[in-house]
Amino acid sequence: MEIVVEGEGADSYEEVMLYYEGALAQMQTKLNILNQEFQHVHNYNPIEHIKARIKTPESIAKKLRRHGYEVTLANMVKYCNDIAGVRVICDYTTDIYKIADMISNQADIRVLAIKDYIAQPKPSGYKSYHMIVMVPVYLSDRIVDTKVEVQIRTIAMDFWASLDHKIQYKFPGEVPDKIAKELYDCSVMVSELDAKMLELNNELQELEENNRNK
Repeated sequence: MEIVVEGEGADSYEEVMLYYEGALAQMQTKLNILNQEFQHVHNYNPIEHIKARIKTPESIAKKLRRHGYEVTLANMVKYCNDIAGVRVICDYTTDIYKIADMISNQADIRVLAIKDYIAQPKPSGYKSYHMIVMVPVYLSDRIVDTKVEVQIRTIAMDFWASLDHKIQYKFPGEVPDKIAKELYDCSVMVSELDAKMLELNNELQELEENNRNK
């Protein structure tokens, strides 16, 4: 698959992808530093682990065509917000918003869009917190602001989303009603599990605090 490069002096596909790879590396470094700092100050890691990926040319082309755009480099940069993607997995729902705030408070990061699928889950039951951010990539002669999609979710949400992705791949656009219903029911159980785990964690912290004060 070839991404069409238009205009005199237009950047090559390889050069533009270098920007996305740089932005992805920047985000991973920022998140790791924030996690280490949180551990140092609060003796607690809000981030369980981080997954990062760059969309393939085939996936980019498929998405552009699905939305009615020609497969060009300009359209790729303008309309594809998730070419570089970081998925942040944490233990508790409260961690999701802590991490989102920490990202938003970075002086050189600009938040372009937020979709809170935790407060408003998708009809399928999908829950996650999505951010599109602009990250500066520092080159030898200039700075290139580059978009990165950040998804923040709990371990349980990520497990559910992984199964949902596999089902959607097997039944594109036509998931059997019975499976869709069972998957939705699982999302309800995931929400209940996340709430219970948070409750238990709060109880543990309260016990630790009481023990320290004795």
